[in-house]
Amino acid sequence: MTALGLTSDLVFVALNNEPWPIYVASLCAILAIVCSIVALLIHPTKRGNLWETVVLVVGVILYMVALSVAVVGAAKAAGGNGRPTISNVNLEGPRSSLRLSFGVRADGVETWTSVGVYVVAVDADGNSLNGPADLYSSSLRPDDKGGINQSVSVPVSAARDAWGLEIVAINAGGSDECEARAVRGAACTTIQLP
Repeated sequence: MTALGLTSDLVFVALNNEPWPIYVASLCAILAIVCSIVALLIHPTKRGNLWETVVLVVGVILYMVALSVAVVGAAKAAGGNGRPTISNVNLEGPRSSLRLSFGVRADGVETWTSVGVYVVAVDADGNSLNGPADLYSSSLRPDDKGGINQSVSVPVSAARDAWGLEIVAINAGGSDECEARAVRGAACTTIQLP
């Protein structure tokens, strides 16, 4: 599987996102090994040779299915979920000249999709104060391996009645609700203003 490009990172992402291809591939591989052992135990008679051939052919088929399911299934499961994470959030300076810094990271983002990043001012209850306008908005595209690793540092000026700033990273086509239990759910973090 490694020779076909299935790295351990890809396997772990696939197990986290959609584990059934790895389980099916493992089961098929185990059955292929069992077929090999059974073929060794068959007595070498004329009829035994026929059964040995049949068992070995079934084992080879199971092995090929295991390889195909592992590579195709894991690659498909690992690509496209791209759950973003927000890290290293820092707010510096006096309220009149604040600078917000944070990092956005995502793996397994589909080639033609993006991760949207938004910063909005919120009140103490978490409600947006900006209306339709965002303090910061960006659309991040993945590199050729499906990864996003972006550091952002922007000046922000929030309304006087703002309690804090909320940073939201949304997968393309994903839910923008921070508490949504979805594969393509948003990553959210809030930092209180000084």
